[in-house]
Amino acid sequence: MTRINLAVLLCLLSLSAACGSYNNNMGAGAPVVMTLTPNATPAGGQAFTLTVTGSHFGTDSVVYWNGAPQASTYATGSSVSAQITAADIMNSGMVPVYVRSGGKNSNMIDFTVQ
Repeated sequence: MTRINLAVLLCLLSLSAACGSYNNNMGAGAPVVMTLTPNATPAGGQAFTLTVTGSHFGTDSVVYWNGAPQASTYATGSSVSAQITAADIMNSGMVPVYVRSGGKNSNMIDFTVQ
């Protein structure tokens, strides 16, 4: 194999690995959380669906609420949702939320329980 063909082959292999399968987080960086919707709720309120928006979410994404994994639903590489129970919001305070995907944790964003 000539040097040029080898260089082209190596370039194509590296591009293929980098593009990979985004939805399962292969070749992607750690997930990043940008926003929570809603981002606050009253203490003692009703259960709700929390939507987490960000990037690098894979099909294995799990939302963590105050350090505990929640029943989560993958929507896209930039959106995942979780069911938050009424028991989860009984007391006021700041609740850390992050996403784990591809064996990596995202940054944390605080959710406000008022």
